[in-house]
Amino acid sequence: MTTIEIYETTLRDGAQGEGVNLSLADKLALTQALDWFGVAYIEGGWPGSNAKDEAYFAQVRDLKLTTSKIAAFGSTRRAKVSPADDTNLCKLVESKADVTCIFGKTWDLHVRDALRVSLSDNLAMVADSVAFLVSETRRDVFYDAEHFFDGWKANAGYALDTLEAAHRSGAARIVLCDTNGGSLPQDIATAMAQVRERLPTAKLGIHVHNDGGLAVANTLMAVQSGCIQVQGCLNGMGERCGNVDLTAVIANLELKLGMRCIPEGHLQRLTEISRVLWERINIQGPTNQPFVGRSAFAHKGGIHVSAVQRNSKTYEHVEPESVGNTRRILISELSGRSNIQAKLSSRYPSLSDDVVIKAILSDVVELENAGYSYEAADASFDLLVRRHLGVAREHFVLHHYRIHGLGTPEADQDLVEATVKLTVDGDLRLRVAEGHGPVDALSHALMAALLPSYPQLKDLSLSDFKVRVVNSSDGTAAKVRVLIEHRYHGQTFGTIGVSENIIEASWAALEEAVEYALMIEEVAAPSDAAAPSSAAADR
Repeated sequence: MTTIEIYETTLRDGAQGEGVNLSLADKLALTQALDWFGVAYIEGGWPGSNAKDEAYFAQVRDLKLTTSKIAAFGSTRRAKVSPADDTNLCKLVESKADVTCIFGKTWDLHVRDALRVSLSDNLAMVADSVAFLVSETRRDVFYDAEHFFDGWKANAGYALDTLEAAHRSGAARIVLCDTNGGSLPQDIATAMAQVRERLPTAKLGIHVHNDGGLAVANTLMAVQSGCIQVQGCLNGMGERCGNVDLTAVIANLELKLGMRCIPEGHLQRLTEISRVLWERINIQGPTNQPFVGRSAFAHKGGIHVSAVQRNSKTYEHVEPESVGNTRRILISELSGRSNIQAKLSSRYPSLSDDVVIKAILSDVVELENAGYSYEAADASFDLLVRRHLGVAREHFVLHHYRIHGLGTPEADQDLVEATVKLTVDGDLRLRVAEGHGPVDALSHALMAALLPSYPQLKDLSLSDFKVRVVNSSDGTAAKVRVLIEHRYHGQTFGTIGVSENIIEASWAALEEAVEYALMIEEVAAPSDAAAPSSAAADR
């Protein structure tokens, strides 16, 4: 089995992406996470460029890594400065990293206009720098040929000369970079054929950006053309359109091309490491991210769901479990009976009554037409199902609620007050609470009324709140859809409310969240739910 080295550069190249800001603690934590996942190399930063990276290389030595080597990044020496006197190269040596990786100019345009040196001087800068690091560190030195493919198109002979200079000086890897991200797969293949002809013994790597939307395709082409190392970022972070997304590269190489990128059995960690990275950089990853996104194996169309239930290969190119993801069945007005059955198969495996299933589907279609959406509101959907099954229980009855303090000059600064009047276990309860905004105040008042009877609700916490206008053409009379996400005993679930009144919609979602949390406590085994009856289906 061919082994491909994964060189992960989120901590350096990925951190250059817009909106990404990693603290030292983040970088150290991600280093441990990437080591757990099993990448071969972790590029930690550029020693000497900032205090944070200096501290990183000092502290990363204390981590007990099992699979990954730490790489320090930098550039070739400055013009007219010897390697031993170049601050950048000396900092790389002082970092005591397992590997050093330096970039140099390959495109004659950059040599003339950016460095402002002669072509021959640039070749000397490349050769001197690699040789110095090999001699001083006595460890592997990787050479990143910046803008190689653009340089090859402009002056192939000179671009290849720069690679040869690094290779002859002892570079362990020659990494071909599509720095501007504009190359096509055929460019990659043609250029690499010439590189292999010129340097038949060189061990090659690939580092591409995604400006043309072809980073994954270009990387796969490079590997198939002879590269043994892939540089990039899990989740594809980086400047402009980002680096190549290693989640897609690794999955394709292992599952489609039969190559080994990470330790055996670790591919099932792919989705988790992707989400750990998104969480650390505090960015919501795209739901449709291939292989690891929340929607990567989500099925909505009734025909699709029906087919997947019979044979997953009909609409899934790989098994979701192979990359640590899960299949999701979405419920909407586009759903068929197969969606309902598939969605309920785990919680209600004995449910097969066509009358009940048809009634549930009819309800979903009608409610979605009214503005509801159950894709992110599984808890509300589950409660809807239980009402149809005749096993739903109301734990309290609302008489009324009131919001005080809105519309006053102080309302923007002061706490909002909410009053709720409920019947709980036959007991009439009137409670008042304050909060930062009406929904927060309502939530506190509701908890004040319920906690004496249901103390377990103290573990229920609101984690997200989203509002969307459903029918904007109706102006101020438009309906709003409120989706509230709660956490309860480590589980996250969503509930939904729809109304022309945002407070009313919010209350409906809050109420269902409480009912769902209490249902979780009471239903130890979902399969024990009462068998559906035709009478229940008519409700």
